[in-house]
Amino acid sequence: MSDTYDVVVIGGGPGGYVAAIRAAQLGMKTACVEMRGALGGTCLNVGCIPSKALLQSSELFHEAQHSFSNHGIVVKPKLDLGAMMTRKSGIVDGLTKGIEFLFKKHKITYLKGRGHIDAPGKVSVTEGEDKGKTIETKNIIIATGSESTPLPGIEVDEKTIVTSTGALEFDKVPEHLVVIGGGVIGLELGSVWGRLGAKVSVVEFLDRIVPTMDGEVSKNFQRILKKQGMEFKLKTKVTGAKKSKSGVELTMEPAAGGDAETLSCDKVLLCIGRRPYTEGLGLDELGVERDKRGVIQVDSHYKTNVDGIYAIGDCIPGAMLAHKAEDEGTVVVEMLAGQKPHINYDAIPGVIYTWPEVADVGATEEQLKEQGRKYRSGKFPFTANSRAKANDATEGFVKILADAETDKVLGAHIIGPNAGDLIQEIVTIMEFGGSAEDVARTCHAHPTFSEAVKEAALAVDGRPIHM
Repeated sequence: MSDTYDVVVIGGGPGGYVAAIRAAQLGMKTACVEMRGALGGTCLNVGCIPSKALLQSSELFHEAQHSFSNHGIVVKPKLDLGAMMTRKSGIVDGLTKGIEFLFKKHKITYLKGRGHIDAPGKVSVTEGEDKGKTIETKNIIIATGSESTPLPGIEVDEKTIVTSTGALEFDKVPEHLVVIGGGVIGLELGSVWGRLGAKVSVVEFLDRIVPTMDGEVSKNFQRILKKQGMEFKLKTKVTGAKKSKSGVELTMEPAAGGDAETLSCDKVLLCIGRRPYTEGLGLDELGVERDKRGVIQVDSHYKTNVDGIYAIGDCIPGAMLAHKAEDEGTVVVEMLAGQKPHINYDAIPGVIYTWPEVADVGATEEQLKEQGRKYRSGKFPFTANSRAKANDATEGFVKILADAETDKVLGAHIIGPNAGDLIQEIVTIMEFGGSAEDVARTCHAHPTFSEAVKEAALAVDGRPIHM
């Protein structure tokens, strides 16, 4: 079989399926090759969506156990983990089928199997349901995403020693879960199982958790998680894991060197980061340039060094975030259509969906100091926010960083209730080059959590009202 397309996207995750839909909207004949057997990529199938479903369920279970009585609600909750997992799987199934429907609606050809680039303009399916099919195209977009980064000495079996994929499928609550890595994924999934009754220990190589985030936020976040029962071993390197009938025995040593120690548990979650997944694409044969970590190198139009081949999302430099990939998917096909879109990489938010949530956008204080930038900081705690008081959700604060001379917002960092939604106001302000004063002068409904954002903006100028 041989067909000719305007665009063929390899990978049906957030970047790939969005690119395919936008290309079809622009009148391009489009195909998408996906090997998983379900659209949505890691994010929808074994990442963002199932983890958020379990975070929501586990949060409600924990509240029923520990917080409902404060509201005059007396219950004795019983965990039905099977029902919780069924709910999670149903959400995933519904959303993946929804993307398939959108493909049909936009007349996108969906090929199930592993894509291989035989040559510029030629893609074949080497494995899967549509194995043997070959299609010709003017443009190829690589959107194959990423995979969990392995750690020498740790053999993953997705049963006892797991990545995030296996941690979404436990058939019972672990007695003791050790999370290797103090980043976003590990802390989210650690929170899930900790709320459901597991003892959770986090082992982190560096001297603090979520090390790329604002230092003050990281410090407060660790304090809150510790109060929730999570244990931390920082500046510690895991050197090996030995499985036994009772679980796993981890061997560790100080990151700076020193005496080894062991830690016993029944489950291990390996979460030290992710790396581009480009296996089986034929990139080396084509001469597509990658760095030593396997990251595909692209120009400002997402074009590789090989004509007609583009790449987006987790495969290329930058944050590994679904919404970044989605925006890049939209932008690359609009560029192919002759439009002039852009992405402001300084205004891409990041969110950790624990409770409280953590969200940030733009520069941290540490980055601004390193750059020698003069800035002002405004901070407002949720303890002084009326809605937070009413909701018994007073942990955390909002911090806004603005240029000392122009007042232009340079960054924002929120730890607190609904931080992932609150950050979007600052993202929009930064996209339009706005100032802290713009936020401060904008009317915010009362009583809402968003008033804390306004107060933080007022605090940049030293004039908060409720503190």
